[in-house]
Amino acid sequence: RCRTAISDIEVEHREKKADLWDIKYPIIDPATGDPSAEEFIIVSTTRPETMLGDTAVAVNPGDSRYSKLKGRSVFLPLMERIIPIIEDDYVDMEFGSGAVKVTPAHDPNDFEIGKRHSLEEINIMDEDAVLNSNAGQYAGMDRFEARKKVLEDLKSGGYYLGRKDHSSSAGICSRCDTIVEPRVSMQWFVAMKKLAAPAIKTVREGRVKIIPHKWEKIYFEWMENIRDWCISRQLWWGHRIPVWYCGGCGEMIVSAGKPEKCSKCKSTSLLQDEDVLDTWFSSCLWPFATMGWPEKTRDLEYFFPTDVLITGHDIIFFWVARMIMMSLHFMDDVPFKKVFINPLVNDSTGQKMSKSKGNVVDPMVIIDKNGTDVLRFTLTSLTTPGKNLLLGDEKIEGTRNFANKIWNASKFVISAIGDFEQGKMDDKSGVSGIQHKDIMEMDLNIWDRWIISCLNSTVGDVEKNLSRFNFSGASRSLYNFFWSEFCDWYLEASKVRLYNPSNGQDRGTCQFVLWYVLEKYLKLMHPFMPHITEKIWQAIPHQGESIMVGQYPGLDQSLIEKETGGAISAVFDIIGEVRKIRSELKINPGNKVNICLDIKDDDINKTVYENIEYIRSLARVDTIEFKSAGDQKGYIKTTTGNTDIYIYILNAVDIDLEIKRISDEMAKIEAGMAKSAKKLKNPQFIKNAPQEIIAKEKNRLKQAGQISEVLSGELSKMKNIKK
Repeated sequence: RCRTAISDIEVEHREKKADLWDIKYPIIDPATGDPSAEEFIIVSTTRPETMLGDTAVAVNPGDSRYSKLKGRSVFLPLMERIIPIIEDDYVDMEFGSGAVKVTPAHDPNDFEIGKRHSLEEINIMDEDAVLNSNAGQYAGMDRFEARKKVLEDLKSGGYYLGRKDHSSSAGICSRCDTIVEPRVSMQWFVAMKKLAAPAIKTVREGRVKIIPHKWEKIYFEWMENIRDWCISRQLWWGHRIPVWYCGGCGEMIVSAGKPEKCSKCKSTSLLQDEDVLDTWFSSCLWPFATMGWPEKTRDLEYFFPTDVLITGHDIIFFWVARMIMMSLHFMDDVPFKKVFINPLVNDSTGQKMSKSKGNVVDPMVIIDKNGTDVLRFTLTSLTTPGKNLLLGDEKIEGTRNFANKIWNASKFVISAIGDFEQGKMDDKSGVSGIQHKDIMEMDLNIWDRWIISCLNSTVGDVEKNLSRFNFSGASRSLYNFFWSEFCDWYLEASKVRLYNPSNGQDRGTCQFVLWYVLEKYLKLMHPFMPHITEKIWQAIPHQGESIMVGQYPGLDQSLIEKETGGAISAVFDIIGEVRKIRSELKINPGNKVNICLDIKDDDINKTVYENIEYIRSLARVDTIEFKSAGDQKGYIKTTTGNTDIYIYILNAVDIDLEIKRISDEMAKIEAGMAKSAKKLKNPQFIKNAPQEIIAKEKNRLKQAGQISEVLSGELSKMKNIKK
């Protein structure tokens, strides 16, 4: 359909069911020179129409069945010409009859056999796969139409011996998805062996690194078995082959521009070659040709070579390898230092997306519904070197929730810092202008130091993961910091200070830290979510026209305080345990509880005491006493680290009502378990139900058992409290 030459790597080979026809080729009687009526050789083929261009029949020299036919000839049916029987090691003795027809003009393997045996090349097709005059009476027929007619004529002539099922590899054009027809034609080639050798050496020595490294093996396999590159194409578009033919003497002239006259006979009758260059030929010059080459421009000096190329594995040889070869040849340098091979995007079950399966995810639909940033972050969060990513609605929904979290948290910060002294922020070039000493001179509390430490640890994690092309790791660090550390902890804790107007200085410090952390985080997140981060950044105090041209955050190791994290974790643990009990007992958020803390470590005791107000606010606690409640009635005891926590719940929970609720819920669960167990004990169910249904029932029983165990524990707690 494309009506052009294509290279081998532009051909996809697909296994398909085919017909294998057996055809009788009569042996020529050496005495009379006529076809023998009794003696013949059987040839098997999947393309009977190409027999019209046969110039030999080949057998393996080690095949004893045909040893007596050495030097003999056969009669080519339909074309009525005599062709030789030749011996060649290429022939597979196990295929068909062990004898194969040789059509040098229409099969690459036959072409090589023809070269070894000096066989004639008879081209029977034009570029439309229509048979030409060399096909005799079949001229003008389409190849498949001719196939039917050839088979009919073979049957009527007594040469057809039958057919059988066969599985063969069909060459399919990667552009138009039609069967490729091998055909001898005049084309331009580039000799590749000499170009490939230095490109192989370059990757082996690590001057160019391919990531993940498994793709280097593919690269070497291609390069070490490289063949000459057919660069001419019979297309309407593209760069014309820079060759002119003299109408006077036939001289070929290679020139960047049209020559005025023939260099040999001085004729001005010059005609340019009508073919165009393979698109990959111009593409492989891209790293330097786009920078003004062959002139030594400033752009070429600055941008060549570049650092990283990100591309797909399917064009490693088409593009990556050829760029390396051409850059080494013309520039004596590599075009890039690293090549990152990005993964394929599969559906949520790991299946490759295809229209026939109906599992194709349209990115524009996702963008219209959720926004560009959601799709972008979803893809980066799933991109791990060496693994194909699984894209599904659940992942997209999770990212959309995250984007909403960033937006809403930022709105809170913008509102919270609205009355802060602008000069304290505006005199800095954003966060990048703030030095370590600027922060350390402020009166920071443990929460401030902790969140600044976490932020800088996140900067380090993102920096490390990006250097390893682990985009999912970088995305995970960005997600965890903002959602868990900034929103769940610091933002909630900041309300204690922000809503206390009597403490102006501490409130101002909190406002500054909120701004500092958000501004730096937006810059860190910008490559992952460019639109939402730009929008928010423009709404907070900043320097410069756009976040895009700002300095990307770098790691400040001096701001990471591991001891601060260790100290405040005790506060987090206490808050977490109280929240867990409240959740288990379904205590109304409006009902505060009283707690006793028995802390066995003096340092932890001091830290917790200094953060009483935060514990009261974040855990919804009324009073806190630093003592053991022992076996006093109404308390639930839980332990974390060196701290025993006693939570008084009699004033927050109706114990009798809670016991009834848990008992009723357990009764429902146990009834469901009994039903599932009965099913699984039924031989008919096990015999007739699909395996996935049986597995689902077993899983339902297992989950119900786990829930029942949890409820049983809660019921015991309630009964113990009532005693």
